[in-house]
Amino acid sequence: MPAVLEHPVSRTVEHRETGWVNRLFNHEESTPEYQELKFTLHRKVLDRINLEALSSLAGPRVRAEVRAAIARLVEEEATPLSLLEKDRIIEQVLDEIFGLGPLEPLLQDPTISDILVVTPRHVYVERAGKLYRTPVEFKDDTHLLRIIEKIVSRVGRRVDESSPMVDARLPDGSRVNAVIPPVAVDGPLLSIRRFGRHALTGEDLVAKQAMTEGMLELLKACVKARLNILISGGTGSGKTTLLNAVSSYIPEDERIVTIEDAAELRLQQTHVARMETRPPNVEGNGAIHIRQLVINALRMRPDRIIVGEVRSEEALDMLQAMNTGHDGSLTTLHANTPRDGLGRLEVMVGMANGNMGIRSIRQQIASAVDLFIQTSRFSDGTRRITHITEVVGMEQDIITLQDIFLFEKTGIAESGKIQGRFRATGIRPKFYERLKTCGITLPPQLFQTVVEIR
Repeated sequence: MPAVLEHPVSRTVEHRETGWVNRLFNHEESTPEYQELKFTLHRKVLDRINLEALSSLAGPRVRAEVRAAIARLVEEEATPLSLLEKDRIIEQVLDEIFGLGPLEPLLQDPTISDILVVTPRHVYVERAGKLYRTPVEFKDDTHLLRIIEKIVSRVGRRVDESSPMVDARLPDGSRVNAVIPPVAVDGPLLSIRRFGRHALTGEDLVAKQAMTEGMLELLKACVKARLNILISGGTGSGKTTLLNAVSSYIPEDERIVTIEDAAELRLQQTHVARMETRPPNVEGNGAIHIRQLVINALRMRPDRIIVGEVRSEEALDMLQAMNTGHDGSLTTLHANTPRDGLGRLEVMVGMANGNMGIRSIRQQIASAVDLFIQTSRFSDGTRRITHITEVVGMEQDIITLQDIFLFEKTGIAESGKIQGRFRATGIRPKFYERLKTCGITLPPQLFQTVVEIR
């Protein structure tokens, strides 16, 4: 066996399977003395590691060797520590070397959907739609910056004074955004948007009361009939989750091309061609934008094009693709209502081509988009589909919309839970005949249902 350590250690310490929750909420670990001890051990271990030999060994074997080295160093320390404290500090130093330091316990918790680092001393998480402050702390700005650099370097990105903002992703698909000084005034900022280990299905969303079974049946039919669907909503309202769920109903025999800023979609089909934007290099050259990828996707013989989110000029190319034989496409955008979504689309198309008149823009939108799905996050942390709205067409210079399903908020229970009802408006959509021509028949009572949420 190659010598991984300059000073080999004969014994190893068994890996502790449980107890990281206790470690996370032990307030003694935030003391300067404890933090200094942890970093002293970290430096000593790095001084003793033979990095060349380390890279030639398998992961678990390397971790076992390094754990043994840390255990020996802990024993040599003059600071009196209990067995539990020794075990904790060994785990934390391992996290510093192999993981993301103080963030590792949070990343192990599947109930956390967002990790938000405001300062080295202020770390918040979101659970079930609610924000909570945690006792997790970094030693200082330098420590936090080192963790950020470790994240972005894994995906070939960089963050420095010349490029102080960066988007990246973790190996599990979680999306990371980091901002450092001079843009970040009080020190580095870090946001991690996490995704469940298993993508939620439409049935899961029904079980979570995000929509009703009737709404899901309609969405399944719309996807199979190749309607162009636009999912709108605010930040954290569940747009990407819904896009993942809806896309699962695309037939397996179709070729799907996905385009994203940071790869988040987890499609279940096998024939998926995934593309991701690229930031500029050190010289400021070589950036690949979503608009370029949308144009390129048209040359890739797609049956469906899925754009993670339209934010700018790519909206025009997306609409043109929908209008030229690439129906059944899906995308998302930020908007508070379907009508607001139309307004945003008009602005984005105008950014792409300032010579287009407003009537021409609206005609493009009305002929391209068939359906809006509006998602919202409520004060109790729940996420629900609040509108399923059909784009009917043009009346003079105005795009006509009609709601098929709505969620109406009726009150708040003493527990703080939002009360309301999902209501079908009773209108049979104009595209119903298109569904029938595709062999899809929906029961008439589906457009008459009311479901109470308490």
